[in-house]
Amino acid sequence: MDASEAIDLGRRAIIIALLIGSPVLLAGMAVGLAVGLLQALTQIQEQTVAFVPKLVAMVLALTFCMPWLLNKMLEYTRDLYLNIPNNL
Repeated sequence: MDASEAIDLGRRAIIIALLIGSPVLLAGMAVGLAVGLLQALTQIQEQTVAFVPKLVAMVLALTFCMPWLLNKMLEYTRDLYLNIPNNL
């Protein structure tokens, strides 16, 4: 394995990690923004108010996207294992 293959492997791993983490992070960010806006409008500055809706949204996003996330992880792992003989 030369340096360009190692860099490509690392780049693919980072891209897969970003793809796997993005649905949950985007759901949390969107709900956090909505709750923050609602708190600013109503002047309720309680930190615990934002926690539960974000947690629920993140769990729902994870539940909804789990088949796709597992498919991406399995696809990457399968490609990684199948290319081991080619890189030796």
